[in-house]
Amino acid sequence: MKQTRIFRRAALTEADTAYLAQQLAQGAVGVFPTDTVYGIGTGARCEEAVAEIYRLKARPERQPLQLLFASTERAREAAYFSPQAQRLAQAYWPGALTLILPPLAHATALARGFAGLGIRVPKDDFLSRLLAVTDGPLACTSANVHGQPVWTEEAPVLRAFEGKADFIVLGGTLSPTASSVVDLMRRPRLLREGQLTRAELEKTLGEPFAV
Repeated sequence: MKQTRIFRRAALTEADTAYLAQQLAQGAVGVFPTDTVYGIGTGARCEEAVAEIYRLKARPERQPLQLLFASTERAREAAYFSPQAQRLAQAYWPGALTLILPPLAHATALARGFAGLGIRVPKDDFLSRLLAVTDGPLACTSANVHGQPVWTEEAPVLRAFEGKADFIVLGGTLSPTASSVVDLMRRPRLLREGQLTRAELEKTLGEPFAV
């Protein structure tokens, strides 16, 4: 069993955050609060650690992880932003919106065989600070076992991942509503309606989603 370090989000210092960022970039697997539910993540270029997330969650390999970036500018270095993507990013990032976008040629490895990259710029203060000092994006997904409800409380997160993840950051009770997911690979499609509703997203896009 792995020795999992436990942190409290409210008590983290800048030095703690820098340490966690370094660990993630080197392949540590961490569990932490996001804008919505608890997430589990690692450095996006750490192949063994990404595989470990799939194993810990019993997540099917056909389901990609999303990428978390510190800013829209960083995200633009990895993906092509159409005018629709630019409008949505300007309106809702940082925040609970995931955009599926075509990777740029030099970033196709981040897609791991999938056609698009699922990208988000989170608003959570801790996660924003963490990403700002992390070398590259984080590969992340919800911190739960595949097929189970997402977890917003500390207790189930600790039961599932203490002794398995390298560290856990506890942040109290989180929102039960996941991020909205918009596919912009071709015509805009709403894959999941979360904190942002279909109506407000379509208003920002200036067009209805494809069915």
